Amino acid sequence: MEIIKPWLEQLATFLGQFGIPEAQRMTAALGLVFVLATLLVVILILLLVRLSASAQRKTPSSADADVVATETLPTAGQEASVRQTAEAESETEAEADAEGDLITAVETMTAVADDAGGLSLVERMRRGLAKTQASLVGRVDALLGGRVSVDADLLEELEEILITADLGMKTTQGLIQAIETRLARDDAKRPELVREVLQQEIEARLSLDQKAAVPSGDGPQIIMVVGVNGVGKTTTIGKLAKKYADAGKKVILGAGDTFRAAAAEQLEEWGRRTGVEVIRHQSGADPGAVAYDAAKAALARKADILLLDTAGRLHTKVNLMEELKKVQRVLAREIPGAPHETLLVLDATTGQNALVQARLFGEAVAVSGVILTKLDGTARGGIVVAIAAELQLPVRYVGVGEKVDDLRPFEAREFVAALFETSEKS
Repeated sequence: MEIIKPWLEQLATFLGQFGIPEAQRMTAALGLVFVLATLLVVILILLLVRLSASAQRKTPSSADADVVATETLPTAGQEASVRQTAEAESETEAEADAEGDLITAVETMTAVADDAGGLSLVERMRRGLAKTQASLVGRVDALLGGRVSVDADLLEELEEILITADLGMKTTQGLIQAIETRLARDDAKRPELVREVLQQEIEARLSLDQKAAVPSGDGPQIIMVVGVNGVGKTTTIGKLAKKYADAGKKVILGAGDTFRAAAAEQLEEWGRRTGVEVIRHQSGADPGAVAYDAAKAALARKADILLLDTAGRLHTKVNLMEELKKVQRVLAREIPGAPHETLLVLDATTGQNALVQARLFGEAVAVSGVILTKLDGTARGGIVVAIAAELQLPVRYVGVGEKVDDLRPFEAREFVAALFETSEKS
């Protein structure tokens, strides 16, 4: 498996060009390889059967051996022609099937994307948060339904709902305390106050300073992107590059992930699609050297923004975290104050583990903001609140879909409205 893994990753990257979701690319690559392998085996069996039948027909009787041989056996040139024709037909069939699979996948993704057409910003956010809404607000509404007042049992059930929605123990206790304080001032202890206070308190905890740091002089803004493997760093960087380029900014991408197979190629593909230059080295090169060259290129080309990719690493590996510090030192030496932002990409589907990652990465490289991906594919979106409330880390962007526009700048009011106003028209 290890031998073919690099090939599978390259194929998965290729499939990404056709709009296949990142989380499904490896599965699609395996499926495509399986289909092609099956076709080749079937074709080989058919050829063997055909050759066997041909050999039986060509066996002459003893009396007429010479005559039959002269009249029926093909020449060497004819045999070669038959083989070439069969091989060409098999290759054509395999290519057609592979193309058919890709077209089907693209059509499926296009249909999904078309469903999003015409939706307002809040509606698109709401659609992406559907699973989180059902896990959090939907269960809260079910709990409050039919109640005439709030008692201790209800608050205990509410606490369980908040914890299982990945808001975390500390954040949950703070929310429950705020609800109790508000209820203490209401003699009727109305259930609707619970929802109202919960919405207000969550928005307050998410409303951190969202302003990004900027360089002190005329130099480029340096944004370093970090995170563990598989969270979607490279794809996120590509989407950010598209957003900045569309805003009229001159962007340069630094392919600092020199470890993962095809990482630089994936970033180059994003560069090609967005018209952005990519600075890269060979696979296995020193990430510090890539950072150095990328910083020099950003200065020389008078770029507005440098987005630097980094290799995915476990937050528990001290030596790998030290490598990130080295990259930061290289950037700071070339451009004063760099990196101006260090954005941590987190996978929302990992729940509380994302909070652990944010805490440890923050201790190592002074993370300035968070990008939360795959929020549309999880019921654990409450982790957004936990990260902001417990670590005081602003969430810069959230990913609520596969399209470029589905990487959205995070707005606390918009997020909470999408989460709580599911049955109302925005």
